[in-house]
Amino acid sequence: MKPPELPEYDHQVKHYSGPSLEEVMDMRKRHLTPALVTYYEKPLMIVEGSMQYVYDEKGRRYLDALGGIVTISVGHCHPYVTRKAREQMEILQHATTIYLHPNIAEYSRMLADKMPGDLSVCYFVNSGSEANDLALLMARLYTGNYDMIALRNAYHGGNASAMGLTAHSTWKYNYPHSFGIHHSIAPDPYRGPWGRDDPDAGTRYAADIKDLLEFATPGRVAGFIAESIQGVGGTVIYPDGFLTAAYDHVRQAGGVCIADEVQTGFGRMGTHYWGFETQGVIPDIVTLAKGIGNGAPLAAVITTPDIAHSLANRIHFNTFGGNPVSCAMGKAVLEVIDRENLQQNCLETGAYLLEGLKNLMSGHDLIGDVRGRGLMTGVELVKDRKTKEPAKDECARVFERTKEMGLLIGKGGLYGNVLRIKPPMCITREDVDFIIGVLDAAFGEM
Repeated sequence: MKPPELPEYDHQVKHYSGPSLEEVMDMRKRHLTPALVTYYEKPLMIVEGSMQYVYDEKGRRYLDALGGIVTISVGHCHPYVTRKAREQMEILQHATTIYLHPNIAEYSRMLADKMPGDLSVCYFVNSGSEANDLALLMARLYTGNYDMIALRNAYHGGNASAMGLTAHSTWKYNYPHSFGIHHSIAPDPYRGPWGRDDPDAGTRYAADIKDLLEFATPGRVAGFIAESIQGVGGTVIYPDGFLTAAYDHVRQAGGVCIADEVQTGFGRMGTHYWGFETQGVIPDIVTLAKGIGNGAPLAAVITTPDIAHSLANRIHFNTFGGNPVSCAMGKAVLEVIDRENLQQNCLETGAYLLEGLKNLMSGHDLIGDVRGRGLMTGVELVKDRKTKEPAKDECARVFERTKEMGLLIGKGGLYGNVLRIKPPMCITREDVDFIIGVLDAAFGEM
């Protein structure tokens, strides 16, 4: 099968005159931590980006269907976001929150206006791990309780406290963490005991949280944290009613409920602006990062005035949180999402993508499951659809072949057998046709 061609795109690639890929690899091996990993057997060097596309040092174009790991929300180097960042950098690059600055104040108001209920107070940090660490601190201070409930198969970050909340052995070092944290069964309708055909699956999965509260905690907890859709875990979408029942159990035990929207927020769901809204709940604390700044080091915790006040009895400070350049970019992202109707594009183009992925199942037995909402999708590969044995090696080969054909996607799940497709929210139907064509060709070679 002839590999499909990328859609036509009008962009003048700049000449790259920096060090070669080999020179960069040598410097990286010598001077960067060996803990860093690279995608692909032959690592890719990206030196330029424009909207949904990126370019290597030789000027070859790729469709970035992972969006810089779900971080490029409105497009690489979006002209408006770039202009606003440049304008702010030419005036003032840094001012901490010990001084007033309009950007952080205006941006906090804009974010709060996007939130339901009493979620109206913002605290800015630099990454999702920091945001979840701060949310955990707030929950414990506010409630006076210590224990936390999280989900198996969850990913919440790489610092010590977020690693404790995370429930993937591949992301957890043999290091003291997880104090007071209990992990409930993953509400996975594909691999779990209750599937999509069970109308009570949501409450059945949530019942395990009630069991944890009764058997593994003092009966009182600080809170419960969950991604609105499990991202790193392989795009796991909870059954309807799960978060409603889970929130009810936790609140009865004195805890607050935290929604990790690091990958799911800002219209990516299509039907809703925030992922938690798809489950019909309003959390007490929301954590944001990644797409919030379209690549800027920006993250946020948004909560109620009462919970926010729990930090006021001590000094709490983040040097770069609320940086004027980052906030200028954050403001611009919100404006672009609304002006360019990107949530609607996630709804329409995401439905077209999901339909195309599901159509591939009839021709490729390697595909065990296709799932997603909006432009957050996952394709789980299995050796056998009945046993659901993970097809890890096959997934790795598909992953390599898609890159060779000009498509960049991600991998997820505990066994590395789920293809993650989470592109910038500006992609087109023509881009989706390319994605489907590349995957069809790659699966055909298996």
